[in-house]
Amino acid sequence: MENHSLLRTGAVDTEEVTPDLLSMRTLIANVLMVGQPKQGSWVLVDTGMAKFADAIADTAVQRFDRPPACIVLTHGHFDHVGTVKELADRWNVPVYAHGLELPYLTGKANYPPADPTVGGGLMARAAPAYPNEGINLGTRVHALPKDGSLPELPEWRWIHTPGHSPGHISLYRERDGALIAGDAFITVKQESALAVVTQSKELHGPPMYFTPDWEAAEQSVQKLAALKPQVAITGHGVSMAGAELQESLLCLAEHFKEMAVPKQGKYVEDRP
Repeated sequence: MENHSLLRTGAVDTEEVTPDLLSMRTLIANVLMVGQPKQGSWVLVDTGMAKFADAIADTAVQRFDRPPACIVLTHGHFDHVGTVKELADRWNVPVYAHGLELPYLTGKANYPPADPTVGGGLMARAAPAYPNEGINLGTRVHALPKDGSLPELPEWRWIHTPGHSPGHISLYRERDGALIAGDAFITVKQESALAVVTQSKELHGPPMYFTPDWEAAEQSVQKLAALKPQVAITGHGVSMAGAELQESLLCLAEHFKEMAVPKQGKYVEDRP
C-alpha cells in the first residue's frame, strides 16, 4: 500500500493509490477512477469541479480506452458533481447515489447554505459564493441498492456516512482495506486556501462550512474508524495509508468534538 505515485497530467494532478485506484484532483476536489487500466469495466466516483469534463475524459481515455460503466456519487455538493451531467450525457451512462441524496440531484431540494464563520480560513470566508442549489439529472440518476452493493463494483460496498450531507456515502473494499471516504473525513484543512494549494497532508473532519449535522458526522467517522482501513482516498487532499491513517483516524473518532466541530456557527448546537 506504500507504492503510491504522484503524476502530472497537463495541469491536473493524479495519484495512483493502488494499481486500480487513480485519484485525480480538479482544482479543489478529487475524482476517483476505479478499475484496472485497459482491463474490463471501470467506475468513476464523483465528478469534481465544473470545467474539468474534458480533462477527466482525456485521462479516462489514456487509462482505460473506454467510458465507465457508471458514475457513483458520494454526495451532491457542487464540487463533487460539477461535470456529472456533461460526462453522463457524453458517455451515456447511469449515475448512482444514496436515496436520501436524490432530492438534491433531481431538482427537488437545495442544500443548506454554507457557513462562512467557521474554520477561520480564506476558503471558509469565501463559502457564500459556493453554490448550494441542487441539480437535476432527471432519469440519469438512480438510488443505490439498499443492500450496500455497488453496481459494476462487486468487491466494494457502500456505507451510509451522513453529516456532511443526508445521503453521503463512503465506499469500502474489505479485501485490501481500501476506503473511498468522500467528505466524511478529509486529509487537508479545506477551510485554508494555503493548505489547499500546498495539499499539506493532515487528517480532518468534513469541510466545516458545508456540514450541517455534526452529530451524524461524528458517528460516521466513528463507523469508518472501526473498519481500520489500510488506505483512504478522500474528497479533498492526498491519500493516507497504514499506521498514519489508522492512528489519525482513531484519534479523530475519539476526539471529534475537539478536533472537527467548530466552536461556533449556524449549524453548531450548544454543547456541554
